[in-house]
Amino acid sequence: MSRKISVVSPVYKAGKIVDELVKRVSDELSKITEEYEIILVEDCGGDNSWNKIEENCTKNPNVKGIGLSRNFGQHYAITAGLKAATGDIVIIIDCDLQDDPSYFKDLLKVFDEGNEVVFTKRKGRKHSFFKKITAKIYNSLFRLFADKNFDLEVGSMTMISSRVKDEFVKLKDQDRLYIQLLKWIGFKSAYVHVEHKKRYEGKSSYTLSKLFFTAIQGWTSHSDKLLRLSIYSGLLISIVTLLIGIYIVISYFMKSFQAGWPSLIVAVLFSTGLILMSIGITGIYIGKIFEQTKGRPLYIIDKKINL
Repeated sequence: MSRKISVVSPVYKAGKIVDELVKRVSDELSKITEEYEIILVEDCGGDNSWNKIEENCTKNPNVKGIGLSRNFGQHYAITAGLKAATGDIVIIIDCDLQDDPSYFKDLLKVFDEGNEVVFTKRKGRKHSFFKKITAKIYNSLFRLFADKNFDLEVGSMTMISSRVKDEFVKLKDQDRLYIQLLKWIGFKSAYVHVEHKKRYEGKSSYTLSKLFFTAIQGWTSHSDKLLRLSIYSGLLISIVTLLIGIYIVISYFMKSFQAGWPSLIVAVLFSTGLILMSIGITGIYIGKIFEQTKGRPLYIIDKKINL
């Protein structure tokens, strides 16, 4: 029995890639099934991406377009695409073609072994040296701050069942790192190794500031360890300060020791910095509570084609 496959791809500043993306994805899907749809979600990149999506939707009714009202971000665009997907199987893929659609059949083979989520692991990542270094730093800090190991080799391309898709769109989390959310949802999963290709055209839209924001989002979305670390560090500093204070008092009576201003100033500045850091960490979590309790929609759709 033929199964319908939906492919969801967020599109951002990819006007020169859309045609090739649709061609490669449709070529691979047509080898697997007679029923498929390609859902392209344009995230207001400001280029001609939406015009290209319109052209492809006109040529091929299996291509469907969603235009968001403003730039909400990659993971929100993916959520919009997943909600619109009607396939029995859904594939998420980035628009830059660094994950090759020719691996769809390999993902499907593992999926048919009884798995409901099939992640990909990238071989020979084609990122810049700077991005590889920052990724390693992020992974180390993720383990430290979130009690979890963020697997650097896990790629964006993922295959999920319609049941997993339905559970995903039920989640109302404002922080939507979709790989981590899919892992939280559970169900039987597996991995397929894929070759990581060079970006088809242009450069990644993830700047250093965006990567830093994503890192903070990941650390604080999946654990409260940062809050606990601030408590532990404050307790440690208090104990050390108490011991130093006892030492100074004993030294004053035993050795006529007179503590100087430099040590006092250093202690004050250090403790002040620690207090401000703890307040800042607490503020991040309070800010997340504030955003979550607003109850705003995760995204707003401006226009649709073939949907």
